[in-house]
Amino acid sequence: MARFVPVALCMILIGVMVVGESPAVPSTPAAATGPLKPSVDNPRYFATPDGKPVLLTGAHTWQNLQDTGGTNPPKAFDYPGYLTFLQNNNHNFFRLWTWEQARFSNEIASDDYFTSPMPYLRTGSAPGLDGQPKFDLDKFNPDYFARMRQRVVDAGQRGIYVAVMLFNGWSIESCKGQFCDNNPWKGHPFNKANNVNGIDGDLNGNDSGEETHSLAIPAVTARQEAYVRKVIDTVGDLDNVLYEIANEGPSGSVQWQYKMIEVIKAYERGKGKIHPVGMTSTYPGGDNNDLLASPADWISPNGDENNPPVANGTKVILSDTDHLCGLCGDSSWPWKSFIRGENPIYMDPYDGAYGIGGKMDDYTQMSIRANLGHVRAYAAKMDLATAKPQPDLCSTGYCLANSQELLTFNPGGTFTVTMPAGLFDGQWFDPRTSRTTVVSGIHGGKTTELTPPFTGPAVLYLKQQ
Repeated sequence: MARFVPVALCMILIGVMVVGESPAVPSTPAAATGPLKPSVDNPRYFATPDGKPVLLTGAHTWQNLQDTGGTNPPKAFDYPGYLTFLQNNNHNFFRLWTWEQARFSNEIASDDYFTSPMPYLRTGSAPGLDGQPKFDLDKFNPDYFARMRQRVVDAGQRGIYVAVMLFNGWSIESCKGQFCDNNPWKGHPFNKANNVNGIDGDLNGNDSGEETHSLAIPAVTARQEAYVRKVIDTVGDLDNVLYEIANEGPSGSVQWQYKMIEVIKAYERGKGKIHPVGMTSTYPGGDNNDLLASPADWISPNGDENNPPVANGTKVILSDTDHLCGLCGDSSWPWKSFIRGENPIYMDPYDGAYGIGGKMDDYTQMSIRANLGHVRAYAAKMDLATAKPQPDLCSTGYCLANSQELLTFNPGGTFTVTMPAGLFDGQWFDPRTSRTTVVSGIHGGKTTELTPPFTGPAVLYLKQQ
């Protein structure tokens, strides 16, 4: 790359655009080390056992544990291909999705929607509402747990951390917000029509199972606790594990989620390895204060993807487009999220096989995936132990800085940055093209006006010489 010295210290405008390898060129990663725990130095991030902070970022998709589709059994998901996809985008994290229902989905109109494998064995002689033999809620399906373990092991060998999802709010309600295409409760094992144990998860008889994500039914809670312990027995010895209580549980699930967090923590204390436990926003209308007040180690709140809040380190925030805006985002969002002190993750429609959006060659989706990897590459450049969001240093409000480094995001045009005293080198980065422009000889110690050498959103990384 060519280097240059600016002709004016008040206006940095000159540059050489370099087209070539992006900052996120993947390499063969080392195995993931852990278990992770909140960083002592900077609790906005998790840290490896040696105390080094690590940014978690990546794309998750709905079929990465259980196969789903329009046939029974559904078409198998290409999991090795998915891990390669994550590596190629320089990602190191995903949520391992679980679906509690065996059939039907709020978001898919077709009745031919199947989930496999399921956690419980089917031993009934009569069929349930999904047309298959009824479940025995006291007998776990070894195939489900064997797959869970192998998928976490395989990810860890590629340097990828996995949040194991335990329950799913989209599996229990007849309507989820405005989504009512099908009723997943009809395919749920805790529906009294679908199990041989006489368990009824619908106390009020409204053909919906919100009660299962509460503490209202002791027989249900006991089996959920047994399931949680089985999951921990399955993957709790692995270093790359995090736990997630539920994807977007109903609004009444808060105390139940708190209880399940404590179940995990108590059981793990007796087994030796302690893994981070997370709580995500309830839906619809979740209150982020419930997350902040929880005993969870990490949270995924709802909010505005275009103006992320400044993370203060109270909890590790895995900022997930799933809870912000659904199938959404652009190449700027990962930078806004990271520079505000969050760990950005993306709900990815991936290949579209689930039935909701998505093409592997969709430009916007490709750009988000790529920029998550670029964000991780810049995080690796920086000293995350000391880098903190300092929006007052930059006129755009996006500045991540320590005493020797600054990473700024600018939505476009000229902006100002206040730097400590010293001489700085660095580079401009274009999120839309993945191109960089090297800069050098920028004098700090004052507020400096900067103009990117290209139009549109721009990232600037500066480090003291």
